[in-house]
Amino acid sequence: MQHTDIDGGALQRFDLEDLIDQHGGPLRLIGVDLSGADLSRMVLDHWVFERCILVQTSFLGSRLEGTQWKSCRAGHAIFEAANLLEAQFHSCDLNNTRWQRSKLSQASFEHCKLTGANFTHCASLGLSFSETRLNSAFLSGLSFARTVLNNLDFSDSDLSDADFRKAELIDCSLAHARINGANFAGADLRGADLSGFRLNDAKLFKGAVISKAQASMLLSELGLSVA
Repeated sequence: MQHTDIDGGALQRFDLEDLIDQHGGPLRLIGVDLSGADLSRMVLDHWVFERCILVQTSFLGSRLEGTQWKSCRAGHAIFEAANLLEAQFHSCDLNNTRWQRSKLSQASFEHCKLTGANFTHCASLGLSFSETRLNSAFLSGLSFARTVLNNLDFSDSDLSDADFRKAELIDCSLAHARINGANFAGADLRGADLSGFRLNDAKLFKGAVISKAQASMLLSELGLSVA
């Protein structure tokens, strides 16, 4: 798809509206500062955001289908109720972003920071994360079923009612996460850090596969060891 490049500068909503009128097709914004801009309910399908500053920018209810986000800084940005079908995020700082009620089917996050992000009530079929920090994030009800989860930090996050059935966790951390109601049936947790869980939490991992070392950790509070 052909894009028109827009390099640098600080822009607001009316600037983007002018650019849309001028160029018609999708734009590639490179190094553009949109901090604090109200871009709610705009139609930005298939745009590319590269090295942009999007701190506290609002995309509330916007159409962002097929967008690409590369090395952007977007702390506290708002993506609530936005359409992000097949959007791709790579190496972005998205700490404390808000995604409630957004459409994230087939979207992907790779090498991103999502500390404190809120993903409650999202449409997430096919949503994927890889090598991403999700510590202290709100992920209740999300489905990770039948996926390979690689190098994800879920520590201190809210994973209540999440679906991990038959998922494989590799170099992941679930340390001190809230997992009440989560489904781990058939999940392989041998590559996960389970720090902070005790023996009375073991029932929350019902149906999962854990290692001898993990079992030993859960039993250690009773003074027992696994030979």
